[in-house]
Amino acid sequence: MQPVEIYSSMFCGFCHRAKALLSSKGVAFEEISVDANPARRAEMEQRSGRHTVPQIFIGGQPIGGCDELYALERSDKLDALLQGPAGAD
Repeated sequence: MQPVEIYSSMFCGFCHRAKALLSSKGVAFEEISVDANPARRAEMEQRSGRHTVPQIFIGGQPIGGCDELYALERSDKLDALLQGPAGAD
C-alpha cells in the first residue's frame, strides 16, 4: 500500500469527505493540519502548487483535492494507485 498524506483543515467539508472515502476503503493516511500552521501550509503549497485544502499525496505524488480523489474512485483508478506499481510492496 502506498503512503497517503492529506493536508487538511479542521473546518473543511471537502477534507472530511476525502478522509471519509479513504477510511471507508481501510486506507491509513497521515493527516497534516494546516490550521494555524503557516509553515505546513507553505510546505503544502510548495509540494502541490495549490493553496486550497485538502491536498492529497499518494506515494509522494500529488493527486489534487477531494474532487480529484472521488474522480479516481469513480473511474476505478484509485485502488490501483493506492496499491502502487506491481511488485512495489
